[in-house]
Amino acid sequence: MEKVKIGLPKALLFYKYGELWVNFFENLGFDIIISPNTNLEILENGKKFTEDEACLSLKIYMGHVHYLLDKCDYILVPRIACLKHNEKMCTNFNALYDLVRNTFKKRIINYNIDVDKKEDEFYAFTTMGLDLGFRYREVVKAYHQAKKMETISIDRRISKQQVELANSKKIKVLLAGHPYNLHDDLIGKVIQKLLEENQVDIIMSDLYRGKYLYQEANKISKRNYWTYSREILGAITHYQENVDGIILITTFPCGPDSLTNEMILRTVRNKPMIQLIIDEATGEAGLATRIESFVDILKERGIENETTSH
Repeated sequence: MEKVKIGLPKALLFYKYGELWVNFFENLGFDIIISPNTNLEILENGKKFTEDEACLSLKIYMGHVHYLLDKCDYILVPRIACLKHNEKMCTNFNALYDLVRNTFKKRIINYNIDVDKKEDEFYAFTTMGLDLGFRYREVVKAYHQAKKMETISIDRRISKQQVELANSKKIKVLLAGHPYNLHDDLIGKVIQKLLEENQVDIIMSDLYRGKYLYQEANKISKRNYWTYSREILGAITHYQENVDGIILITTFPCGPDSLTNEMILRTVRNKPMIQLIIDEATGEAGLATRIESFVDILKERGIENETTSH
């Protein structure tokens, strides 16, 4: 008997929870279909199913959903409203399920996380597993095994970055942004390639699990209530003393980022910093010019600091 296939759009929350999803569903015996890395065709298809005012990241997501329509039995589209008390998610994550359901005629697997309503991640996954027809014990086992594998993978990547940071002899730049922007082929991967061509070592803001994340985030803003924005704030505070410069990556027109990045630009003054706002018309040539200029500034600043120290 052929296994049921679950499609995972490789965009938005995939870059934060993808490993957890894959392991959880495979533990329950499903086949997983992951959409490919973002390309221009996926973006163009996504634009057909979103309003012009939607952010680039959401347009890309809808393109990934479109790609999966005829390749799987179900598509996973979670709804995440609140991960921590007194904090909120971007409305896109709250409305994502309704947006996909009302746009495409496709069966959807869904879970809800809203901590203010006492619906945490464990509750969400167990409820989803029970709705799929599995016994409670099976679902709990699948979730805990998947969570263990996710933790091991994240810790391994964080440790690897810490070692690279400690041993780096090159200019070091912190790429700060949401994981779905940092790791997308049409957004962050382009910037990473350009930095590597300029002999720069890259530190990723999402590879950070500090014990004092919220204390560190509060050094920039105590009033920012978007969970994923606060994670960026904490990572910047954590890494800023160990890097030579910071690049803020955002997609147009992200509301939370427009406010969060302004807080960062006004507060963090001891490191050179630029903000790269990416939209569907952004070309690699323009990015290359800005990044080359930024790296030149960091090099000059390094020479000046060496001269001063001597």
